[in-house]
Amino acid sequence: MPRINDIEDTPNPNAKKFVLKEPLTWGIARSYENAGQAVGDPLAAALFQIEHVRDVFYIDSWITVAQDGSADWHELSRKLADPIRAAPAAGERSAQLAAAAGPRQIEVAPEDQERLATINVLLDEQVRPYLQGDGGDLYVLALKGNLLTLHYQGACGSCPSSISGTLAGIEGLLRTIEPDIEVMAI
Repeated sequence: MPRINDIEDTPNPNAKKFVLKEPLTWGIARSYENAGQAVGDPLAAALFQIEHVRDVFYIDSWITVAQDGSADWHELSRKLADPIRAAPAAGERSAQLAAAAGPRQIEVAPEDQERLATINVLLDEQVRPYLQGDGGDLYVLALKGNLLTLHYQGACGSCPSSISGTLAGIEGLLRTIEPDIEVMAI
């Protein structure tokens, strides 16, 4: 049962990052934007049963919960603590979640696989660590021609700055290796 080590603010005023003493997973990200998506995940399903919860994202030793903006964080955090503490720590559950999730399908032409690999290296080194530090992440949905489509997770998914400033920063960074690339988030 993971114990909460700290609760951190994120750049998104409607999201908090709960840092745990034990991992929930080992490298397996779980992201849910509504209760319907959380079916089969007891932790996420329990969190969505709490009024005002709108998004749940977790990986390793942290979980980010976003709310609808109308709840008091102090009160909501107390309610969120019980299901987080009741969740099993990483172990057999991680393997079960990985098997259930299967590999993420990315739309990319075979001739663009190498380009995508280079883009992902840059994202892994220069972008994802900062997003994860703020309770979020992103993954690539597609690379079609010069259009890269991304999806934000966790605190980044509903953060106003992710769609404007962060997206422009990612596009600027990627243009250092792909001058004509355009980046879109959905």
